Amino acid sequence: MSVVNRRQSLKRLLPLIGGCYFFPSPVAWPQTKQTEDSADYYPRYVNTASHAGLTAKTVIAGDESRDFLLSTTGGGVCVFDYDNDGWSDIFIANGWGLKDFPKGTEPSSHLYRNNRDGTFTDVTEKAGLIQRGWGQGVCAGDYDNDGNLDLFVTRYGHNVLFHNNGDGTFTDVTQECGLYGSEPRWGSGAAFVDYNRDGHLDLFVCNYSRYEAGLVLYDASPGLMKSPVLMGVPGFGGGRNILYRNNGNGTFTDVSDAAGILQPLPAYSFTPLVADFDNDGWPDIYVANDSNPSFFFQNNRNGTFSETGLLAGVAFDGNGRSLAGMGVDAADYDGDGRLDIVKSDFSNEPPVLYHNEGDGFFVDKTFESGLGDAMPFVKWGIAFLDFDNDGNPDILIASGPIYPPGVNAARVAYDEGGKYLFRNGGDGRFRDISDRAGHGISEARCGRGLALGDLFHTGQIDAVINNINDSPSLLRNELPSAHSWLLVRLIGTKTNRAAIGSRVTLVVGDHREIQEVRSGGSFCSQSDLSLHFGLGRARQAGRLEVRWLNGGREMFERVAANRLVTIQEGKGIVSQDTF
Repeated sequence: MSVVNRRQSLKRLLPLIGGCYFFPSPVAWPQTKQTEDSADYYPRYVNTASHAGLTAKTVIAGDESRDFLLSTTGGGVCVFDYDNDGWSDIFIANGWGLKDFPKGTEPSSHLYRNNRDGTFTDVTEKAGLIQRGWGQGVCAGDYDNDGNLDLFVTRYGHNVLFHNNGDGTFTDVTQECGLYGSEPRWGSGAAFVDYNRDGHLDLFVCNYSRYEAGLVLYDASPGLMKSPVLMGVPGFGGGRNILYRNNGNGTFTDVSDAAGILQPLPAYSFTPLVADFDNDGWPDIYVANDSNPSFFFQNNRNGTFSETGLLAGVAFDGNGRSLAGMGVDAADYDGDGRLDIVKSDFSNEPPVLYHNEGDGFFVDKTFESGLGDAMPFVKWGIAFLDFDNDGNPDILIASGPIYPPGVNAARVAYDEGGKYLFRNGGDGRFRDISDRAGHGISEARCGRGLALGDLFHTGQIDAVINNINDSPSLLRNELPSAHSWLLVRLIGTKTNRAAIGSRVTLVVGDHREIQEVRSGGSFCSQSDLSLHFGLGRARQAGRLEVRWLNGGREMFERVAANRLVTIQEGKGIVSQDTF
């Protein structure tokens, strides 16, 4: 049976639990383009990970006969330029297992340096990032404003902050920065955010469940389950999220209580999404919770937040149900000047699309937008991207079973589907084109984290997916659209150096699109900080406006297309690089 037929069959059967099916990865990609007038354009994504050198497996498992709750999560990925050479690199968070590994073969996270020729080199050891332990999520930001992006890795136990030394190496500074914590936790997603707009990046960290719940075991043999793990996490006790304020001297202080982050009850939080949802110039924080109402922390502009998820309409879906929220992303999908939210969730549930109505209120538009078909697979990493450069944000979702491949084989038939790709029609509706988007989309892997970036300087967005007990996927479109594009990179001066939280508004004719520089998001992951805009047939952006997080604004007219434009706060456009 073909992958397409298998997907359709599974949609009809709507199984609750599936598995992973593996296919070889293609290694070549012609640079053919379709005509820009084609109304039937479809991308052709291929998985080039093997050819590109992304070969290390992410290990998150128990042993051959037992599994545990912790082995179902984890798997973040970060696309960022760690060495400031203008090319995006890749960090993959690895896990662990309840077994012994021969010395020298223990799992570790991996940093891949972009070789600028379509390949990557594993520089983990050289960079000082060999770390044993159970990695979960990752985010990047320049917390000390030295011009180098630092890494924060969440873990089961104690999280780690890696300072970027600017010479290709990193140093673990967790202890001296005040981030080690007095007790172990189950960290999940995280995001750098300058919540008080003082020019120094703070840190928001999600915790999934009580620490001891991670190692609850159950038997993988049919009919011999020994704990209620399959029923979800309720009953094990939720975690508390943490907000660390950057003191401006290289240290952080836990201000969770004073800032109002501890207002709601403990929950099973996976991924934070930071964005200015009410257009007041201050970053708010949305949190995707598993099996609990999701949180919406509205910034009060005085160092505190109010949790307004229920009032805002984003705690539940439109039917009042709590969902198994996994990943989350934001974009202005309909061009009305307000950032909307899309959230991934469990099997047999569609991703939820919350339309931003303004004034802090949202409406569930899942079914009205065309996203309402029940999807049989568990959905994790999720992101808006403009794959055809038409100016309308599309949606990519990574899926994968709860049980990693290689575990529970006696109970689970590993035949769970690949990714989902939805085309934005520009009319408020999305169309599922997954089965016509190439083998890289349809091939089945046990996906978790998803991150985006123009990894090969083509003006097209590539995707990296962290697969459980498998090597990553690197999705590259070998049949790119002929539409124009623009990449925008911001450098802050009064604003934090990475410009996280700053907004770019791009206008082409009567079409307007807004994006913000964002840390975190997707599922425990982070995409590249450069902003990608599709321009359609236009050969220039009529207007490009930057609203810096500190409140300053800069305007640029008639910015030429098909290039990377770097804008420094107060100095305007400092470079324009064509590829």
